Amino acid sequence: MAVKIRLAKRGRKKAPLYDIVVADARSPRDGKFIEKLGQYNPQSTPAGITLKDDRALYWLMVGAEPTDTTRKILSVKGIMFKKHLQIGVDKGAITQEVADARFESWSKDKQEKRESRIAKLTEGKDSIKKAALEAERKKRADMEAAQQKAQAEAEAAANPTEASEEAPSAETTEESAEA
Repeated sequence: MAVKIRLAKRGRKKAPLYDIVVADARSPRDGKFIEKLGQYNPQSTPAGITLKDDRALYWLMVGAEPTDTTRKILSVKGIMFKKHLQIGVDKGAITQEVADARFESWSKDKQEKRESRIAKLTEGKDSIKKAALEAERKKRADMEAAQQKAQAEAEAAANPTEASEEAPSAETTEESAEA
């Protein structure tokens, strides 16, 4: 019996959610399975993955073949690397302590890279949001300045007598200065 680790689709149309399952290769995609290992949500950023690491490693060690997508998921979670190290331990190339130390250092590096990538994504979104807010503030300030200018012009137009009285007085002072 050929056993595969694959995705079983659930969720609604255009909003997929997948179960990571161990199933007989002959069973349908959403049909009977042997064991459910976790879930995969490609809609969230970053993609949401929950997985029973020890059971996934067990099934890989007994010969279950992952599909391409599940192989990537298992690689992201470090299960494929853990399998690689465990094979080395079984062959006697390294000890279990060395394998555990290598996996811990790998997982720390992977976590740091993941956190920096997530921070970079959120930082980009924050800078775009700040720029949009600043542009909106500037637009509002320009609009208020234009309203104040229009109001001042309207007041000047409503009171033409004051403007005409001031102008002749200025002209008369100029004429008296010339004389």
